[in-house]
Amino acid sequence: MNELLLALARWLDSHSLSTQLHESFYMYNWVESTHVLTLMLFLGMLIIIDLRMLGWIFPTVPASHIAERLDKPMLIGMAIMFITGFALYYAIPERTTQSIWFRIKVVLLIAASINAILFRARMRDSSASWDTDLKPPNNIRFAAAASLTLWAGVVITGRTIAYDWFDCHKELPAFMYWAAGCVDQLAASRGVE
Repeated sequence: MNELLLALARWLDSHSLSTQLHESFYMYNWVESTHVLTLMLFLGMLIIIDLRMLGWIFPTVPASHIAERLDKPMLIGMAIMFITGFALYYAIPERTTQSIWFRIKVVLLIAASINAILFRARMRDSSASWDTDLKPPNNIRFAAAASLTLWAGVVITGRTIAYDWFDCHKELPAFMYWAAGCVDQLAASRGVE
């Protein structure tokens, strides 16, 4: 799997547009800034919804009203955030693919997405029975807490991608070479040339 991911990253890196984006004095910074701003928009709306689903804020406002009002800006922020996130990956695909933090972030993003899909379905199916309750049911509160936790992990790991603590050019244990996808270094550490 690591070989396949690295081959894909090297193929993306071979495109001149990838290099131009990475080496651009302004464009990369604009994309990164847009990514962070839309992340804040998305998370701002999500946090308000999740805190209401936990029963911690706006207890007298029906949960469905909060979700309904904040849904559109949250989804717009999420769409732009994903587009700019892919552009950031496209600008530096090989290093990003071989980042343990990026790999953890992708796993957390997948888990957060699955949680969101299940959470929305549960909320939609059952909101009529608890919409105005001060304290939503346990399964709704658990999903909201999981959402906050997973997205906090996405933000933290996303931020740590910029640091080279476990980059492939450093001397690392064989497990870290494998976990970060350092295919060439893993092969060298095993004596395979």
